[in-house]
Order: sequence, then structure tokens, then C-alpha cells
Amino acid sequence: MQFDRKALSDEELLRFYLAILRPRMIEEKMLVLLRQGRISKWFSGIGQEAISVGAALALQPDEWVMPLHRNLGIFTTRGMPLHKLFMQWQGQKEGYSKGRERSFHFGSGEHHICGMISHLGPQLSIADGVALAHKLRREDKVSLSFTGDGGTSEGDFHEALNVAAVWDLPVIFIIENNGYGLSTPVAEQYRCETLVQRAKGYGMEGVCIDGNNLLTVYDTIKGVREYCIREQKPYLIECMTFRMRGHEEASGTKYVPPELFVQWAEKDPVKKFEEWLLLEGILTYSHMEQVKASLKAEIESELTRAELGGPIVPVTTEELEDVYAPVPEAGTDKDIETVHKFSSSRTIRFIDAIQDGLKAGMEAHSNLVLMGQDIADYGGAFKITEGFVELFGKERVRNTPLCESAILGAALGLSLEGFKSMVEMQFADFVSVGLNQIVNNLAKIHYRWGQHADVVVRLPTGAGVGAGPFHSQSNEAWFVHTPGLKIVYPSTPEDAKGLLLASLADPNPVLFFEHKALYRSISGEVPEAYYTVPIGKARIVQEGSDLSIITYGAAVHWAKEYAEQHPELSIDIVDLRSLLPLDYDAIRASVMRTGKVIVLHEDTLTGGIGGEISAWIGEHCFELLDAPVLRCASLDTPVPFNLELEKNFLAKARLATTVDRLLRY
Repeated sequence: MQFDRKALSDEELLRFYLAILRPRMIEEKMLVLLRQGRISKWFSGIGQEAISVGAALALQPDEWVMPLHRNLGIFTTRGMPLHKLFMQWQGQKEGYSKGRERSFHFGSGEHHICGMISHLGPQLSIADGVALAHKLRREDKVSLSFTGDGGTSEGDFHEALNVAAVWDLPVIFIIENNGYGLSTPVAEQYRCETLVQRAKGYGMEGVCIDGNNLLTVYDTIKGVREYCIREQKPYLIECMTFRMRGHEEASGTKYVPPELFVQWAEKDPVKKFEEWLLLEGILTYSHMEQVKASLKAEIESELTRAELGGPIVPVTTEELEDVYAPVPEAGTDKDIETVHKFSSSRTIRFIDAIQDGLKAGMEAHSNLVLMGQDIADYGGAFKITEGFVELFGKERVRNTPLCESAILGAALGLSLEGFKSMVEMQFADFVSVGLNQIVNNLAKIHYRWGQHADVVVRLPTGAGVGAGPFHSQSNEAWFVHTPGLKIVYPSTPEDAKGLLLASLADPNPVLFFEHKALYRSISGEVPEAYYTVPIGKARIVQEGSDLSIITYGAAVHWAKEYAEQHPELSIDIVDLRSLLPLDYDAIRASVMRTGKVIVLHEDTLTGGIGGEISAWIGEHCFELLDAPVLRCASLDTPVPFNLELEKNFLAKARLATTVDRLLRY
């Protein structure tokens, strides 16, 4: 192994030696703790330290890194306190995730490290979002994301590299090719000679290097960083290496031919760098022993300090409160009640109200970026963003490739750098290909390590327009089960604008469902000024005493139509407006008024939110009921294309019979 020091001084080389030795010695201690049962799990990076350490040394400390399991050198080189890292690995409250996450599934905004999730691919597109933030601010910075050879087979790898190339983003992608994806050798993962060959297919440059040579890694990334900033383009680096332990300690290494360990032991990145420093006279044996003794003492001292922390005492209120980031006060001059007193209004369609809200949000938040397929010059599939490019420019109104997962990840990356983003799904049905980013990354990140995800996802949803099974689904229930998300579903133009503005102001991930059938069929008075409608607060459409219909979205209008057709009945109608969180006070109040309840929704019956609401009423309002809670929902089938079949499918077709059943009690 040849080392080229170039212009590095002896002092810098000794600093590099300390940087690469530190994670090795910490890991050796962690393996002892694992055998002693003092930690529960460990993903070893022994044999791969040069990549993490070289990358951290080559970047500026305020440039974001998206590491994976085997990148301890990023954490140590960034100067994270060792005792706090020990607390993290031992699951203590004083760690970086308050005991809520394991090993390296955590991040630190202070150190510009974004914690990973177990689904490896999503890290890559977060780096896209951070790089986009730098590009928008005209900053000379890059972002850097790691992946393994196994991760390059995931769709997120393709999506992230393609977006980075199309948008000319200053992002560095590093592949740590250690020969195995858990136990699967690379021969069973891909057929190209090297993974870096894929770079050309995306229109970017790439290089394959010796990932065990610290100076090669450092010099390469340092030069690539300068290239990315100068050219405003991404770059792919494949680092050839080997892990000397199992995927994680419990998995063992029986699947690896023994001769590979012998071969790669001769390329040990710490040992070879140390030997070179000794040979060049930069490091002496006595100094080497002093450094190791000092590090060993530091590790023991920091471990002792970490173990002073007591056991976690769960506090349920704290656990629940930490699921969401705090929401700033909207301000009394911006809420709907005040606006109605002092602002003029106009009658507009539901779709126009959404456009108004989006426009007002762009004016109120200069850091808001819109992203979606065809939303720029074309104006989106439903023309909601038509004219926005002329008003706000293409930097803030961005067409995206067809890659929902990468764009949602980029939205999170923008949030890391203080931006807001709105991602438009062309149809709510298409959100399934971005499900992982929403339910595992956006939703959980604040609870995991205190990082908010300031992202709104707009979802044109619902049937009634003859669009068939892949453009008509009501899929809000997919997400209501996920803590950390907020789910909004307006039914009127006034609420559409106010709830959208509230969603854009909220630092938490909000899924904003817009019923397509309402776009051009419903009109109403909407204030022209900026205002917000509070998320989690239901609207009482009308009060009644005979029965309650608790509903949302297009079904609100079905309920109103039924009530108008049956004036002999006194019907109480509650428009939930938000499905997560739910307004349980409004639900209970409606039950008190009538004692008989129908939960009406367009979604299919099984697994719909009606089951959750019915269960809550049965558990908390049983003494107020005069009859069982009935659900009125759509058929448990896909949404049919034929209009007559679709009418039969929809819950509206069964509302009258459901009311009759309820009134017979």
C-alpha cells in the first residue's frame, strides 16, 4: 500500500493517525462490552475506518453527512463526546435519542450528521435535499451520503443519483464496497465490473479507489468536494474495502472464505498507516504507545462517566409530546376568526382556494420550495400551480423526475437546512412508491433524535370521477396509523386554504388530502387575506338531535345532501377536517347531542378510520349511546372504472339504508 502525503505536514499526519486509531480502539472496547452483555448489538466497521475518517477529515464540519452502520469514524472525527456516544449505545436517556434508538440510528444537528433508518437507500436522497439547499443559497458546500454495495440494488440509489444529476446538485455519493450485503456476495448482487461504472449512466463522474488507504480517501474526497462546488455537479466514489467482522456480531462470518480474512488483514487501514508513519519517522514507537495509552485511558474514563447515568424511568406524557415538534403560534392577526372580521372575501372553487393557499404560503415563507411532477410550466396535472413559475421562479417551483421516494427524501434534506417544502403527488395513489420515506423517515425523525421534518405532501384523492382503481383510492387510513404524521382532509374552500396555510406553517410532516371531485364542483366564500385553520379541530356543519354523522372530505357533502332531502330528521353533522390528530372533544359532544352515530367515509370499510372512531366512541361514550355506532363506508373492493359500478361502490349508495338501520333502534 502506497501513501502519498502530498502537502500534509507531520502534525497533520499525526492528527490523521489519532483520528483513525480512535474508532478502532473504541470498537475493540465495544466488542468487549458486547460479550459482557453491557450493550445489546453492534455493527462493526473494523477494516473500513479509512473511509469514514478520510471523508470526515476532507469535509468542512458544517457539511452534512448521511452515514450508515459502519461509519463510527464520522461520529468520532466530528468530535461527538464519547461518553454521550456510550450513553447512546447503552440505551440511556442522556444519549442522542433518549434511549429510543439503537447503535447508529441517530443523528445530531449540531454535528451535521443525519441519522439513518434501517432501510438503507433513503439516506441518499436526503443528501440531495441538503445539496439543493446549498445550491439555492449559493453556498460553497457539499453534502455526502454513504451506501453499501448492497444498497446500490435499491430503487432509492437510482432515484437519488438521477435527481442529483438532473438538478446539478453538489453531492458526493460514497459506496463502501466491502464485498457482502450481509451474507450475499457481490457476485450475486450485480453484473457490472465495478459499481462506479453506473455513474456514466446518470451523466456524472465517478472513481473507484482503495478504501483502505486513508490518504487516498482523504485526497480523493477533498478533490471531489472542490469539483462538486466548482462545477455544481454530483460525484460517485466507490471505495473498495472489507469488513473483518460479521454484518453485525450475531450474524458471524462463516459465509466468508477464510483466505479473504488473511488477504485483507494485510491491508488493514489502521495497521498499514501506522507502519508507514513509523517507517517515515513521522511516528516513533514510544509516541505510538503514548497515543494508545492515552486513548485507552480516555475510553475508560468516558465509559465510567457514561455509566453514572441511571436507568430510564418512562414518562408517558414526555414520550407522547416528543412525537411532534412544537408548532409556533399562528398569531391572532392570522387566524380565521379575526380575518373574517377585517378581510374581504370572494366566492371561489375548492381548487382555487388551494391555489390561493399555496400562493399565500409561498409569499409568507421565502424558504418554501414546491416540488412535483409537471408542476412548473405545465402547472401540475390539475393546474393548481399554473403561473407559479412566473411568480416565484423555477428554483422554488421545481419539476421532478418520476421518483416519489427521492423527492420526499430531498424534502427532508431541505428541512435539515431550515427550508420548508411542499411535495405534490400527481395522484394520492402514487404515494405508495414513497411510503417508506413518509412512514419511516419523515414521521419518526423528531421522536428519534429531535429533528423536525418541515414537509407538506399534497395528495389529490378520491373517487367519483370515473378514474378507476389506480387514480381514485382513498388511502388516508394507510397513514393514520403512523405516529408523527399529521393528516388533513378539508371539505370546503375556506378550510382548504386555511388548513393548507396551517400545514405549511407547521414544522411537522403533514399529509394534505384534496378530493378531486370537489375541485371544480364546490364553491364558497373564502377570505382574501392570509389565515390559518387549526389542525386537529373539527367543524360543526350543523347541530341536530336525532342522529350524528361524523365524516370528512366529499362525504360531508353527501351528509348535507341527505339532511336537506330529509328535513323531518334533525341530523348533527361533524366535519372532522383532520384525521390525525382527531378532535375527540367534538366527537364526544356530537354523541351527547344525539346518542346515535354513523361514521361515514369514502374509504373502504375494513381498516378504515371509521373503525377507530367507532371503537373510541364505544370505549369513551358508551353511556351516551342509544344504539350501536354504525359505519357507512365503500365496498371492500378496488375502485371500479365504470360510473355505475363506481356509484355502487361508494359509501353514498348505502347512506340511506344505514340511517334507516340506526333509526330503528
